[in-house]
Amino acid sequence: MKKFFIHTMGCKSNQFESAIIKENLIKNNFEEVKNIKDADYYILNSCSVTHKSDNEAFYHIRSAKHKNSDIKTVLTGCIAQIEKEELLKNEFIDFVIGNDDKLNLYKYLDSDEKYCVSDVMFKDKFNEVELSDTTKTRASLKIQDGCDNRCAYCIIWKARGKSRSASSEFIINQINNFEKAGYKEVVLTGIHIGQWGKEFGLSLIDLLKDIEVKTNIPRYRLGSLNPTEINDELLEFLQKSDKFCPHYHLSLQSANDKTLRSMNRFYKTDFYLSQIEQINKMFDLPFIGSDIIAGFAGETDEDFEITRKNLEASGLTQIHTFPYSIRKGTTGESMEGKVSDEIKEKRTNIIKAISKEKYSNFVQKNIGRIHEVLIEKHRDKHSGNLKGITRNYLTVQIVSDNEELYNSLQNVKLTNYENGTIYGIIVN
Repeated sequence: MKKFFIHTMGCKSNQFESAIIKENLIKNNFEEVKNIKDADYYILNSCSVTHKSDNEAFYHIRSAKHKNSDIKTVLTGCIAQIEKEELLKNEFIDFVIGNDDKLNLYKYLDSDEKYCVSDVMFKDKFNEVELSDTTKTRASLKIQDGCDNRCAYCIIWKARGKSRSASSEFIINQINNFEKAGYKEVVLTGIHIGQWGKEFGLSLIDLLKDIEVKTNIPRYRLGSLNPTEINDELLEFLQKSDKFCPHYHLSLQSANDKTLRSMNRFYKTDFYLSQIEQINKMFDLPFIGSDIIAGFAGETDEDFEITRKNLEASGLTQIHTFPYSIRKGTTGESMEGKVSDEIKEKRTNIIKAISKEKYSNFVQKNIGRIHEVLIEKHRDKHSGNLKGITRNYLTVQIVSDNEELYNSLQNVKLTNYENGTIYGIIVN
């Protein structure tokens, strides 16, 4: 029996797709191993959102060959889709498999075909492949792929193609199967889930209404949304839902109008700051995360100062930030006013400090409160404690020897926050 080791980089869509790759390999008489030295194949499901992620991918491929000189390396994911056959010139890469081909990756490993990268730009239909994996506590479900936006900094639309949606019937069936398998929560993921359903004449709220009525899953959580995709109708619907977890991730990218225009983002800072304020008023301690790029082309010190002040004034909970990375083939590549790596790093660290303070303040607001927590199937690796996720996306550790609590919903009082860890006790 051939053995494989799979490594996943990047977004939740990649994680979902890796689970399908793994499941299909096992169904076709491959065995997963936890040590590269024991594997016949090293599979890297790559991310290409930044130049740094590209470098990390090539490092992992080289490292696999150094650890096991007989291993066959398989590069799939967004790097494979963008760089295509050029990758076969790399002495450390044996197979190159594209994004739309990777779900059936098992077909290529025992064949002479070392390269298969379909042109995703001509893909009109979502690849509906069911997943039955039950190893994780929270199920991820990819409901959409591709993106029709052309943001100046982003290459991912070339790696994923145009927006295409899974059918509501497929999604409902998959959620019901997850629920029957014991899952208590599903996370709806995709490259741009706010574009779900537009080819059917539908919108995301139509899908959520179906989930409310046609499934028994106790909780669902949404992936990243653009500010323009959140309106009063959606917020009012989610506010009334017993299933929705009040956790938002807003794809903001900047807090300066000039920079947003340069990025080809079609909203203004005041718009989403008021949106964040509205969400905080409508929901009880919602978690509101965001993405911010530091040092985009043309971002002056004055521009960044506006971003800093707006972020500090915002009602965000946490900010995921990273330095701008020039991607070949984007409009940002040829833009003037490049910012030095040193300044980008400095701005990134300033935003990280703002995020750290905001998150700490948010946690303190939750201390003393009772939250519904989904206890994970596995204990914390370091402390050995039970751990779980609140509806508003806080990870809580609980000191308990009771293994019957695995994969259960419990009312937990958050008691204290020490050295970056939240602790709680189960209450009746």
